[in-house]
Amino acid sequence: MTAPVLLRDVAIHPEFLSRAEQERLVADLRDCLRVAPLVTPVTPRGQKMSVAMSAAGRFGWVTDRKGYRYEERHPSGAPWPPIPDRVLAIWEAVSGSAQRPECCLINWYGEGARMGLHQDRDEADFSHPVVSISLGDDALFRIGNDRRGGKTESIWLKSGDVAVMGGAARLRFHGVDRIRFGSSTLLPKGGRINLTLRVVR
Repeated sequence: MTAPVLLRDVAIHPEFLSRAEQERLVADLRDCLRVAPLVTPVTPRGQKMSVAMSAAGRFGWVTDRKGYRYEERHPSGAPWPPIPDRVLAIWEAVSGSAQRPECCLINWYGEGARMGLHQDRDEADFSHPVVSISLGDDALFRIGNDRRGGKTESIWLKSGDVAVMGGAARLRFHGVDRIRFGSSTLLPKGGRINLTLRVVR
């Protein structure tokens, strides 16, 4: 494994996954989504998000008028599917954590979708990193500080890239300003899948 690129303490592994590995991963995720279909959530303020979401693992992260939280079941009431072994292998290769993730959040970005700057802080123990896997169209990933405001920096994440937010980067604000729709042929109809792996408890 080549040395990662560091941007504001976020370790980015460019082209970590080959095209064939990406295709196998997408097939695994399609199996997950048959069990737990994508939903378009709303924020606690009632604002509809532009990103569709699902999850795998013991927990899924959800948002609705009740707030942001982890739940053990899909909004349909069904349990989340298990995290695919290929996804767990990526965590084991880059996370540096002895504990396996309990949540794999599956975000799908269509044309025009974005994700505002936010922190991942609904977990109990911030000593474990968040691992992000990019599949499909390029995404402009913005990284800020551990408090709102101040200077930010951005980088284009491409299909097969893996980013690790741990240590000093664990609570940095981050988001996706936009995707370059149609920049990848991995997903037949375009768009981007982002996986984020987290230890919840």
